[in-house]
Amino acid sequence: MVANVIEVQGLTRRFGELTAVDGVTFEVREGETFGFLGPNGAGKTTTINMLTTVLRPNAGTATVAGRDIAKDPIGVRRSIGLVPQEYTADEDLTGMDNMLLTAALYAVPKAEARKRAAELLELVHLADAAGRNVETYSGGMRRRLELACGLINRPKVLFLDEPTLGLDVQTRAAVWEYIRLLKDQYRMTLFMTTHYLEEADQQCDRVAIIDHGKIVAIDSPAALKASLGGDIIDIQVGGGPNERLLAAVKGIPSVRDVRPLDGGYRLKVVNGEETAPQVLDAVRGLDLRVTKVSIAKPTLDEVYLERTGRALREEEGSRDEAFRRRVTMRRARP
Repeated sequence: MVANVIEVQGLTRRFGELTAVDGVTFEVREGETFGFLGPNGAGKTTTINMLTTVLRPNAGTATVAGRDIAKDPIGVRRSIGLVPQEYTADEDLTGMDNMLLTAALYAVPKAEARKRAAELLELVHLADAAGRNVETYSGGMRRRLELACGLINRPKVLFLDEPTLGLDVQTRAAVWEYIRLLKDQYRMTLFMTTHYLEEADQQCDRVAIIDHGKIVAIDSPAALKASLGGDIIDIQVGGGPNERLLAAVKGIPSVRDVRPLDGGYRLKVVNGEETAPQVLDAVRGLDLRVTKVSIAKPTLDEVYLERTGRALREEEGSRDEAFRRRVTMRRARP
């Protein structure tokens, strides 16, 4: 039986009258890649800050690598690594110097620190650039350096906050190759957040969706997609939502659910290819004009929309969060 490396029970954090995290309970299994998804302001950053001992909870308990986050925060910090969303490496120092500085913060002995740093820089293909100042690094190189720094203390759990934010598709794929390599090399558990839902779909063993401070879904990506129970048809007609159309499409046997969305309707159907013509016939029978129609197989985007009622968009965040994300993306560019 696989052990749990993170166990969370009723974790709560309030800021005055605002309850940012509201009694969340979940576990992360040893060796898995666990995705934590949610819009900005949903509580995921606050949860991570509690699990990494930056914040103390108001209620509930959590252990990370067998260490209680409230009773043994130092033990937790020694057991984890963190790759933050923002680039934290000192641009005026070399890649190697940044590695050694991070090692010193973890009290890794100097001789061991240099050995680990050289090994990690080699693994992420930065050995040739180890003596260069970080200001000369591309966005992909900086992200790989951040990964290497996050592993200098040989953590049992590595927290990845938007690990590929701002990188182009090719560089994102390359960074994930390094992440998988490092995970296998050091037998780590990964706890990640991302706004790229296809990334979570491809990389995560399980994902949890948090909204308004509560966990609203948790399972494997495949199981979550299967829970939708069919394909998705989005349709809009001239003049906007129409009660006659709503009644007509609800009467189609293969339509399982209909709900308003963006001035039209979202239909959950048994077979999209077979049902779409029936929907269009219903529209024409009412002398309505179709302005938009699309058919989609279930994706994590659809799951997210189903569970939270909205798409995962950056603009939902606070001004401070949006500003930090823009800075990170600018610095990530080649």
